[in-house]
Amino acid sequence: MKYDKRGVSASKKDVHAAIKNLDKGLFKNSFCKILPDHLSGNPENSLLMHADTAGTKTSLAYLYWKETADLNVWKGIVQDAIVMNIDDLACTGVVDNIIISSTIGRNKNLITADVIKTLIEGNQNFCNLMKKNGVNVFLSGGETADVGDIVRTVDVGITAFAQIKKNEIINIDIKAGNVIVGLESTGQSIYENSENSGIGSNGLTFARHEVLDKSYSKKYPESFDPNIPKEYVYSGNMKLTDKSDVENKNIGELLLSPTRTYLPVISKIIKKHKENISGIIHCTGGGQTKVLNFVENIHVIKDNLFKTPIVFRHIQEQNNCDWKELYQVFNMGHRLELYVDKSVADDIIKISEKFGIAARIIGYCEKFDDKKLTIKSEHGDFTY
Repeated sequence: MKYDKRGVSASKKDVHAAIKNLDKGLFKNSFCKILPDHLSGNPENSLLMHADTAGTKTSLAYLYWKETADLNVWKGIVQDAIVMNIDDLACTGVVDNIIISSTIGRNKNLITADVIKTLIEGNQNFCNLMKKNGVNVFLSGGETADVGDIVRTVDVGITAFAQIKKNEIINIDIKAGNVIVGLESTGQSIYENSENSGIGSNGLTFARHEVLDKSYSKKYPESFDPNIPKEYVYSGNMKLTDKSDVENKNIGELLLSPTRTYLPVISKIIKKHKENISGIIHCTGGGQTKVLNFVENIHVIKDNLFKTPIVFRHIQEQNNCDWKELYQVFNMGHRLELYVDKSVADDIIKISEKFGIAARIIGYCEKFDDKKLTIKSEHGDFTY
């Protein structure tokens, strides 16, 4: 895979191998690890702490900022880091009262004070946005460190903490007969300020190197790992400010579209249909194959996917990338999927649509003697 050649893993085999013998927590197949409530000692409660970053999307933001002087791009990076945490927590049933802490590591010689100010203020601004939409996310503070010896440009991370009653936890138990409801990653929800390209915040190492022109490697050598083979560094033909196939958006804006949170939607769905939900999967690392980490003796069939968003078509067409690999790296049109009883699927779709987010039944599950995923797409049929 090209992803591996660039020093990144979609499957994270090394990580999974490293943690396979660690304690899995109270619920062995939850999307995030669940701990006993050691703070209150209440046996009915449990605790979660989760950490994630905006990944190499920060390197892309750095390029765009240097080329355009647009500070607003960093606001999206803050949202990327927060959403990668809170939407993971939502897959376990945590949909309110989340505490977050920010960690920023920068190369001070390259990342200026106004960038740091934008990043720090962005955390509180996002919390304010969530509150307006019925979700309480609280900023506890954080750490900003000047670590130019180990960070090439900037790294933006979030740690999230929450308490939840054990009987509210969603422990993934995907069954034969479940249908899969996918929530689209593109479009504009009622709580977004502009149309979302659907890119999310995973696979950006692949995306920027496939799409962007080789000239960026000479102009900004600090923006990539020098150990990547040269033929895989900025191997596309496009500039960040080139027009895209989306009206009024350039290529940089498509690739940097902030990661949409589904938290307000999931909150409504869980409150109404929790008993009929067998699992919620956030299609981040591993893209459309993420579900394979959470099933046994199940064949997952996705045969009614959304039309491939334009941003992923741009990525594919630059070097005629293998579509099968793209489904392993990117969400390809929906970043959240719910495995549910068919009887509630239509109502879940209606709830999502009230937020301006298209949803549909994108597949189903069958019994199988192992675990298997089949994707039947407009670009071919792929088995994982």
